[in-house]
Amino acid sequence: GPIGAAAFNNEFGRPALAGYFRSFELQPTLTDGTHSTVRGYHKPIMIAGGLGAIRPSLVEKQPIADGDLLIVLGGPAMQIGLGGGAASSQTSGSGSAELDFASVQRANPEMQRRAQEVIDRCIALGDRNPLVSLHDVGAGGLSNAFPELVHDAGLGGEFNLRAIPNDEPGMSPLAIWCNESQERYVLAIRPASLPLFTELCERERAPFAVIGTATREQHLTVRDAHFDNAPIDLPMHTLFGHPPKMQRTAQSLHLHFAEFKTDEIRLDEAINRVLSLPTVADKRFLITIGDRSVGGLVVRDQMVGPWQVPVADCAVTATDFYHETGEAMAMGERAPIAVLDAPASARMAIAEVLTNIAAAPIKSTADIKLSANWMAACGHPGEDAALYATVRTVGMEFCPALDIAIPVGKDSLSMKTRWAENGEA
Repeated sequence: GPIGAAAFNNEFGRPALAGYFRSFELQPTLTDGTHSTVRGYHKPIMIAGGLGAIRPSLVEKQPIADGDLLIVLGGPAMQIGLGGGAASSQTSGSGSAELDFASVQRANPEMQRRAQEVIDRCIALGDRNPLVSLHDVGAGGLSNAFPELVHDAGLGGEFNLRAIPNDEPGMSPLAIWCNESQERYVLAIRPASLPLFTELCERERAPFAVIGTATREQHLTVRDAHFDNAPIDLPMHTLFGHPPKMQRTAQSLHLHFAEFKTDEIRLDEAINRVLSLPTVADKRFLITIGDRSVGGLVVRDQMVGPWQVPVADCAVTATDFYHETGEAMAMGERAPIAVLDAPASARMAIAEVLTNIAAAPIKSTADIKLSANWMAACGHPGEDAALYATVRTVGMEFCPALDIAIPVGKDSLSMKTRWAENGEA
């Protein structure tokens, strides 16, 4: 939540310059007098995104060669985030409490700062940069990151499971290989670069370990010295072959909502309730807990004017300390509208982004790139069809007409929770 975000502002050194805070619950009334499903935020939703700049010479990864060292940089493995990628697509409460707890990742911004410093120092070396290829560790942990790292180069890999830094030795081989402990990167370097890389890591006190080597044969082998076996021994095409495409059948749900009546609403009560709504109210309590100028490249944060009121439409950062170039960021969010019309909510969110980013001198809408976060309760009646209609109207109609691309994004398709009371779900 906000405390975690502030930790990355203060401990890691990444300013949080934009955001929104939403509180919502509604059970719409239908024309026949009955009520629809309760829609609202019954579990915390934390959305975080970042924007960075990369030198043109570093855009393309170098090809990994046979015999290159495969390294994990950052914190140790722990019994956290186990199955988090899959658990994020499950209905909350439908699995065991142990899975719900184990699937939650926990962050350590101070450790990530160490790893980031190592990466920064490597980049600063220019042609002597020891990094050949770098990959983040996300869903699936090392079980996903390492195979993807070598697969991109058309290679395989041999790994030593017990070489992985581990703070919980009692974990099973599956947990060691698949946990999603944060603040870790996997990378490849040439064997001759190991002394230089070791020196940089020791200087920044960033833990790392050589886990394996890249192999010409496209085969994945993970050896476990403790049990004297190989828990994973399979061809790479087993992981990266051509799996069958998922086919889903969705049925639209057309609800007829009762007319919104305003005759019984008192003006003074309406004003008070609107101004008290977190979406409208002053959110400086979420803003002032984090450092908004760390790094020295912040041009515009949330606070505006002599009284420092948090009403900025967009955030602006400088590319560096020497040029008059930079980046502008803005957010758009209209999730509650999706209760009535899902495609309209997406169009409204994009429209909000455009009106917010208009405060910055954008030459063309083609210069705007969006990161979309798709949220739905897939499997619930009508949700799959609503998601499809929303993606279609945005990806095939609205954004192409505006010449706007959505190159990145995220999906959260388990926006549903259930609980049992008196034997009923």
